[in-house]
Amino acid sequence: MSPRAAQQVWPWLQPDVDERVRSMADRAVVSWPSSGERENDMRVLELWRYPVKSLQGERLDVARIGSGGMEGDRQWALFDVLTGFGLTARREPDLLFAAARLRGDGGVQIVLPDGTGTADDAVLSEWLGRPVTLRSAAEMTERRRYESPQDDLDERSGWHDWEGAAGGAFHDNAQGRVSLVSTGTLGDWDRRRFRSNVVLDGAGEKELVGSRVRLGGAVLDIVEPIPRCVLVTRPQGGGIGRDTDVLKTVHRRNGGTLAVAALVRTPGTVGTDDVLGPA
Repeated sequence: MSPRAAQQVWPWLQPDVDERVRSMADRAVVSWPSSGERENDMRVLELWRYPVKSLQGERLDVARIGSGGMEGDRQWALFDVLTGFGLTARREPDLLFAAARLRGDGGVQIVLPDGTGTADDAVLSEWLGRPVTLRSAAEMTERRRYESPQDDLDERSGWHDWEGAAGGAFHDNAQGRVSLVSTGTLGDWDRRRFRSNVVLDGAGEKELVGSRVRLGGAVLDIVEPIPRCVLVTRPQGGGIGRDTDVLKTVHRRNGGTLAVAALVRTPGTVGTDDVLGPA
C-alpha cells in the first residue's frame, strides 16, 4: 500500500497530526487479548535501529524508547538537492546497499557498499550520481516530501509525491513511532525486508492492535497494522534479492499489511529477551 493509500486508512495524517495522534493514544483499548486469542507469549528476539531513512540499520542488545520512538531511529535522511524530495528505497533502491550507524558523539556515519564510512554530502552525491544532502530531523522544519509509485504492485503506473510525518524522526506515518513484527508473521521472509524496530519470537502481534502493552520498561499503545509498499521487494546488501512476490503475498494474505505500529505511552529501556505483556 502506498503512503497515499495509507492516508485513507489513517485519516489523521494531516497538519494537526500531533493532536490527532495524542487523541488516538488516549482512545487505546487497555484490555489484553486472552491466551486463546494469542498463539503464545512473545519476547524480544532482536532490536533494530535505522539511523538514516531507507538505509540498512544496526542491531542492538538494548535500546532506549523515547516519546518519539527508539532513540536514534530515522533521525537522518538524504534529500535530493534539486527536487527537494527525501530519498527512499522506493525511488532510489541503491540506498539499501549502504548502512548507517550512530557515532559515539551522537552523529551518524554512513557505510557505503565499498566500505567507505562518511557523512560528507560530496561523497554521498558521487555515490548516488545526483546532488544530495544529509539532513537531521532535529533541524528540519519544512514539509518532508517523498516519492512513491502510483501502484506499488506496478511501478510502470508512474510516481506521486506524498508528505511524511511532520516533526520528529523521519517516519512515514506519525503514529508509527515503534514497529513490531513476530517470527510467526515473518515465516521464511528475511526480517530485514520489513525494517521493524522490534522482532518478537512468537506470533499474534496483529491481535494486539488496540491494546496497551509493556515491553521492558516502556509502555506502548499498539495502534494499527502497517501498510506495505514496494520497498519490501527491493534487493539489499547481505544477500537479499529482488522479490516482487513478497508484496503480492502480503496483499493476498494480509490485505497489504504486515507488522504493527505503536505509540509510546511511557518511555523506557528494552532489551533482548524482554517479554511483551499487558501494561
